[in-house]
Amino acid sequence: MASTSDIRKGLCIRYNNDIYKIIEFLHVKPGKGPAFVRTKLKSVTNGKVLDNTFSAGHKIEDVRVETRSFQFLYAEGDTFHFMNTEDYDQMEFQRSLLEAADLLKEGEVVSVLFSAEDNMPLSIEMPASVVLEVSSSEPGVKGNTATNATKPAVLETGARINVPLFINEGDKVKVDTEKGTYIERVKE
Repeated sequence: MASTSDIRKGLCIRYNNDIYKIIEFLHVKPGKGPAFVRTKLKSVTNGKVLDNTFSAGHKIEDVRVETRSFQFLYAEGDTFHFMNTEDYDQMEFQRSLLEAADLLKEGEVVSVLFSAEDNMPLSIEMPASVVLEVSSSEPGVKGNTATNATKPAVLETGARINVPLFINEGDKVKVDTEKGTYIERVKE
């Protein structure tokens, strides 16, 4: 058992008969009244995010998790095949465990969270950003650059994002996997 003083980003806890990962927290000590911890929790089983406030000293049940690196091999429908980078064992995961499955390309390395108690996979964490090639995009119209104008583009994985007008087919772009948005063009 842990208390609210042990709360940190990335900690997995058991709350409301589910396992949640703390993605944000803030210790608040108001001038009047008791201190509390405001948290944003993300369910590792279904991906739902909820806000919760714990009073200071509240006991929380932490869950031991192990993180292992896996390399994405290929997808077969909603089944994704991965290989453990340490012992080369292959595992299959369902699409529901992946948050940004459409941004995953073959060879990409992801982190898989396993419960230390029963060795069950809890969630798959993508890298913060991925570099993908633009496979199709309409040409930008000259003169539309007074504002931050964007146009739709299809990436090599089939994902659709909005990119600036100067991005053309064949360009490589860095994409934020959490928001699914364009970050920058990558020069090689």
